[in-house]
Amino acid sequence: MNFKEKIRVISDFPSPGIRFKDITTLLNDGEAFRAAIDDFKNFAAERDADIIAGPESRGFVLAAPMAYGLSKGFVPIRKPGKLPHETISVDYALEYGKDSLEIHKDAIQPGQRVIIADDLLATGGTIEATIQLVESLGAKVVGVCFLVELTYLNGREKLNGYDVFSLVQY
Repeated sequence: MNFKEKIRVISDFPSPGIRFKDITTLLNDGEAFRAAIDDFKNFAAERDADIIAGPESRGFVLAAPMAYGLSKGFVPIRKPGKLPHETISVDYALEYGKDSLEIHKDAIQPGQRVIIADDLLATGGTIEATIQLVESLGAKVVGVCFLVELTYLNGREKLNGYDVFSLVQY
């Protein structure tokens, strides 16, 4: 399937000069959404993943159906203050400032093989922080997958040594 045809590009959003990649049109197409999740599931199965993680919020939309389809657990990576039990957190840089992500301390067990799924690989900051959280619990990240990769932002460079899969590249 040509997933790129299913993604709407919106000029000058959220600011002038940006060409926003809107994945809601892909998600709204049942056949395309199923095919994308199937490709992600195949990626995870080939790497013998034990559990699937996804960062808030669009990562949930991809990681949860992957986990369900593979009969694996799903681990949400959240913004601060959203998880009710003991957490660990990591700060990461944004273009203009910083942000944080958290995970429950008991969400992933040492030695588990983890796939991380998210909608977009841009500069790589969010996924780098997510990997750091997962690995701090003693797990092994065996792959990361994305619907869209913005190759011109070089986010993949931050993921050297990791198996990276993206459905669409711009």
